[in-house]
Amino acid sequence: MIHAFIKKGSFQDSVSLMIVSRKLSELPDVEDVSVMMGTPANKTLLKTTGFWHDMFDEATPNDICVSAKAEQADKSVIETVAAALEEALEDIAKGQKTGSQLTTVHSWRTAMKKNPNANMLLISIAGEYAAELADQGLDSNCNVMLFSDNVSVADEVALKKKAQSKGLIVMGPDCGTASIAGAPLAFANITPEGSIGIIGASGTGIQEITSQVALHHQGITHAIGLGGRDLTEGVGGISALTAIEMLAADEKTRVIAFVSKPPAPAVREKVIQAMKRHNKPIVALFLGTKPEQPKEGNIYFTRTLDETARIAAALADIEDAKITAPKVAGKKIIGLYAGGTLASECAMLLSEEINVPTDKEHAQGIMLNAEGHKVIDMGDDFYTQGKPHPMIDPSVRNKFITDLSKQPDIGVLAVDVVIGYGATNDPATSLADAVKVLREKRTDANPIAVLATITGTEEDPQGRSKQMQILVDAGIIVMNSLPELVQLAGQLIKPHPEEVKATPAKLLEGISVINAGLRSFADDLQANSVPVIQYQWSPIAGGNQKLANILKKLI
Repeated sequence: MIHAFIKKGSFQDSVSLMIVSRKLSELPDVEDVSVMMGTPANKTLLKTTGFWHDMFDEATPNDICVSAKAEQADKSVIETVAAALEEALEDIAKGQKTGSQLTTVHSWRTAMKKNPNANMLLISIAGEYAAELADQGLDSNCNVMLFSDNVSVADEVALKKKAQSKGLIVMGPDCGTASIAGAPLAFANITPEGSIGIIGASGTGIQEITSQVALHHQGITHAIGLGGRDLTEGVGGISALTAIEMLAADEKTRVIAFVSKPPAPAVREKVIQAMKRHNKPIVALFLGTKPEQPKEGNIYFTRTLDETARIAAALADIEDAKITAPKVAGKKIIGLYAGGTLASECAMLLSEEINVPTDKEHAQGIMLNAEGHKVIDMGDDFYTQGKPHPMIDPSVRNKFITDLSKQPDIGVLAVDVVIGYGATNDPATSLADAVKVLREKRTDANPIAVLATITGTEEDPQGRSKQMQILVDAGIIVMNSLPELVQLAGQLIKPHPEEVKATPAKLLEGISVINAGLRSFADDLQANSVPVIQYQWSPIAGGNQKLANILKKLI
């Protein structure tokens, strides 16, 4: 049997009412309870889920419709549910008043007056009203994040085109995750600040990449959500294209990671062409598709979220290192390796990176010798006859390093530092001393970039972190792996492409929010010292559209 009543004029957000519904459903003698605002969409839902009562015909969007299923027919069911509802609403009100004071307003005009610098409107109200509020935000030059769902495709396209024409962005509808200039919007994670910008038509995809990036000891600049439909044929990737331009123009973002569910083929191609217009490395994951090739120009195609985060973090390491590296474009690379396998891998990777052949003979430990580039295995028998292995005594390699002062065409020196039992007690200091002599013999006009990897663990007698710090203090760039080192070396000697100039988006410089809907989103923003106003939105004129239109004309 259905027991129903209406609580007039008490607007609450839908998520809070869902929680209330679950709580009331635990009452004794009650099978199930549904608590919803009396919007047209909710009335339809009440009918389809079997909670309808004819009295709901009289409810307005500002009224709460309460429907309880119970076997007994007496009025005590309504009395019990009504009392529990009042208690639940009081708890919501108390929760809103505790903690730091959040400025709350009841009109858009007041919201803008209280927060004149607002540049983001976060919307989590009922979908049937969300588009109209978003349009109002765009008219006030606010970017929009639509957490709300159930917004029509036609409204989404209209809003996104309007935003595009004004140099703004609409994230959503059904956009659950974003982080702009350190401000968490809706579902977001606390991550280190870094140089990776993320764009996603997948909320949990953004969160997983963000989390994995942190595990790889890198951080993010911004995470821009798009909503699940942005890359469909009907929407055409409008916000995706805007987001790419925004991050491409952002100086702090040096690597871009892009993730989406399977896009429409034509939209995918449009997005890829937009990516290619920029010099920044971009890692692109189109879930559900297998890349035909792993790399195309500046784009690295991936298959999984983990791979996307790992490659983005590695690229960020490289981009970060380029900032401190000397300018050696047009110069040559030499690798002097104590480890034979490391020399072999370096030669193989360098051959692929700069498109030169490896050496097939390996005479005198030479693994690569082409176009002025060279990789040598210093542990080869040629160098160890009557002398200790370079892992035990690095003096032979050190002599090669200091003699590079006579080779001004060499711009990058790649080396390994191998620690552990059997190795010399302090290989990093020995290498640092040799590099110091080399640099003293070279002029400032002829710099050399020294790149190193460390093979060994923190528990080894020499201590990995101690050895790394010695190298860093000596101005030697330490990379996590040989692939990273070789990629950095290849990029350092290539001519620098001309930068694509673009106007930075003001939104990425700092965010100020008007939050309409879930108060918890505003609480999270305020806890992170983000300027925010809580707009306690409710349907104008009780949801009477005719009266609402008249009131708009009077304002």
